[in-house]
Amino acid sequence: MKIGIIGDYDGRPSHLATQEAIKHCSAKLGIHQESYWLPTTDLEQGVGDKLLEFDGLWCAPGSPYQSMWGAIHAIQYARENKIPFLGTCGGFQHAALEFAKNVLQLDELMNRDFNPYLPNIFIAALSCSLMAQSRHISIDRNSRLYQIYERIEIEEKYNCDFGLNKDFQKILEQHSFKVSGVDEDGEARILTLESSGFYIATLFQPQLSSSCDKPHPLILSFLTSALEYNRSR
Repeated sequence: MKIGIIGDYDGRPSHLATQEAIKHCSAKLGIHQESYWLPTTDLEQGVGDKLLEFDGLWCAPGSPYQSMWGAIHAIQYARENKIPFLGTCGGFQHAALEFAKNVLQLDELMNRDFNPYLPNIFIAALSCSLMAQSRHISIDRNSRLYQIYERIEIEEKYNCDFGLNKDFQKILEQHSFKVSGVDEDGEARILTLESSGFYIATLFQPQLSSSCDKPHPLILSFLTSALEYNRSR
């Protein structure tokens, strides 16, 4: 089984945690896997056949990526081909942008010069920074997330300053990109696209709290889905 990690590896703690989480969660499940980093610049002109071999795609933290469009092309491939997908932190933001561009076809995102880190209607600076913070999240009981966590309140670790604009959050929900987890102010922290199989994006980083002794349930579920995808091919 092969996992592709969308992102520009530079050895930062979240990148090391991503690699380690895949390893110990795979070991817990008894899965033999290989994981590979997919630099966003390699995907900028489209993914072609670069992603055919992967059974799961994880869009890792580390934005701004070297190529926002490279990340978006890879996320689009996962969504359209129903490849198990997990986006965390920057992957959460870019999964929302990909959906807005390729499904909703919003004009602002058709411009190749669009910069998500300038003021825009999609991504906004958080009112309170979540750098190195842990926060409670309420889970929608009717979502896939509830099946994974088996509880309606969780606590997760963050390392970010940006989230979804609330108006944009409402637009996504109106078009079936479901907000399955929110903070105490009702702001989106988890998005799920139920029509695309395992397709989950989280503003938090589950890899930061996953360990050999206590592997994270979300990562276990992602890898299990990737294994099922592998066997179905």
